Amino acid sequence: MSSRYRVVAEWKAAYEDPITLKASEVVLLDGETDNWEGHLWVWAQNSNGKEGWIPDTLIETVNGRHYAKEEFSAVELTCNEGEILFGLRETHGWILCRSRMGSEGWVPARNLEPE
Repeated sequence: MSSRYRVVAEWKAAYEDPITLKASEVVLLDGETDNWEGHLWVWAQNSNGKEGWIPDTLIETVNGRHYAKEEFSAVELTCNEGEILFGLRETHGWILCRSRMGSEGWVPARNLEPE
């Protein structure tokens, strides 16, 4: 995926220091979930103790332990209405975008329209 999007509603990043995961990293889940626009998110803690929301499909459970299936960063991208972004990946109602200045982060799909 590498599409151009126009920001139709500004977005401000909600977390200053979001959770990141490495592929195969052990993840602790406390059971808290959130249904965000029809997509299931789970509250997780990485091996460094950092917590945050991650897509439920990111977790693989083996013998009662939870692991990240792939690398993930919950960094959000603050953006302004009218800005052009490049979409890199989409999941759970969010699009991972890159700005023209090279910053990357997640933006809710509802705040973007294909250009």
